[in-house]
Amino acid sequence: MSISSLPETPTIGVPTATSTRLYNADLAPVTKRNWGVYNFFAMWMQDIHSITVYTFAASLFFMGLNGGQVFIALTVSVVIIWALMNLSGIAGQRTGVPFPVLARSSFGIWGANIPALIRAAIAVIYYGILTYLGSTGLQIAALRVAHDAVEPLTHPTLLGLHVLGWICFAVMWAIQLLVVRHGMDAVRRFQDWAGPAVWVVMFALAVWMVIKAGGNVSFDLSPDQAHGWDLTYEMFAAIALNVSFFATFLVNFADFGRLAPNEKTITRGNFFGLPVNFVMFAIVAVTVTSASIVVFGEAITDPVKLIEKTDSTAVILFGALVFTIATIGINIVADFISCAYDFSNMAPKQVNFFRGGLIAAVLSVLPLPWHLYNNPESIAYFVGGLGAFLGPLFGVLMSDYWIIRRGRVDVAELFRADPEGKYYYTRGVNPRALIALIPATAVAAVLALVPAFGAWAPFSWAIGAILATALYVPIAWSTRETETPAEVTA
Repeated sequence: MSISSLPETPTIGVPTATSTRLYNADLAPVTKRNWGVYNFFAMWMQDIHSITVYTFAASLFFMGLNGGQVFIALTVSVVIIWALMNLSGIAGQRTGVPFPVLARSSFGIWGANIPALIRAAIAVIYYGILTYLGSTGLQIAALRVAHDAVEPLTHPTLLGLHVLGWICFAVMWAIQLLVVRHGMDAVRRFQDWAGPAVWVVMFALAVWMVIKAGGNVSFDLSPDQAHGWDLTYEMFAAIALNVSFFATFLVNFADFGRLAPNEKTITRGNFFGLPVNFVMFAIVAVTVTSASIVVFGEAITDPVKLIEKTDSTAVILFGALVFTIATIGINIVADFISCAYDFSNMAPKQVNFFRGGLIAAVLSVLPLPWHLYNNPESIAYFVGGLGAFLGPLFGVLMSDYWIIRRGRVDVAELFRADPEGKYYYTRGVNPRALIALIPATAVAAVLALVPAFGAWAPFSWAIGAILATALYVPIAWSTRETETPAEVTA
């Protein structure tokens, strides 16, 4: 099947004022809304049941908090995430359009490319890193099955990665493109079984580790318990860090919310997929990490490395395969889809959903992601930058939709490029959004990246989002919407 013959997303009729510079079938409002509660639940299983979330959840236990305190922090933060994710998802459900198109109402029809490019740049970097992480599972499997044949391929390096690494990275890169080759329906079918598969492996791993540890498992992993003000700070920092961890999804969850038949589907699917699923997965991650201290004498926070330590070739192969599949899933959902819509939004006539994702996949190789992942300082600055840039974006987007427009957007006007269009603003850009975004981003970036403000770094996302909202609402209040529901039905 050629790219041009990909099945198009069913859409509403094209308004007569629609500009080809703003419209294609993938960016248009959908009418095929076939994602149910389980689909959203499975999507979150796929996103959360990953090496990165596993390591992050386990790392919170080394912040000076005991088990009960960590679970309180995780529960509070994931409820906040659930509420914020619903705001973003329902906006997508009501309008039927993806994030970059929705952003046209707040940033302008051309100004929307600013938040789209910021989100795409972050997604491209993440896409490369996760593709590399998934390829390590393939390397483990290859060395276990055909060690003598492939071991010579692990010595010479090209741009910092040996030949076996390049081969496995290329395989992962290609598999991900194959999955999304047929659009969002293929993604939905893939995630419906990929997410639960990781639960099976994680549960089996937890049982095996507890048995190996003789039941000697403790949730108090921190060597130094925090007290007083330090304890209060660490609790709030853990909550803020967890919210920031989901910052990318918070911005573009409209990409998925648009596929739900109603708002209740989003809130229910998110509830089971976030508060319920995340806390359960965190318990498993910490149980396994705690048992690893007893069994191996050190805290191992990478489940793939734990699986590698088993004596069974079958277990190693199965575990490596499942975690590779999980990494493919989270990479597609969290990164590929966002890039596909973001790049398509820049040139809808030339770039459809798949071509946008293909551009991201090519760009993801250029930073040599294995270097980024293996450089803790780079990762620290990258993660810090996530909150600094995405918090203010979320603040402007959501305050515009829910406060200024009261949850109502004229969808047809989102595709209108002439100066008389409602969202044309000043030459296609809303200056009010930039006036709020730029200083909020600058403040959040300083807090996140300047060592002198290190104590504030965990809160950069929240501060950026609150500051952007506080700046945007007063200057945009005079433009608040007065449309009737009939005018905004997608």
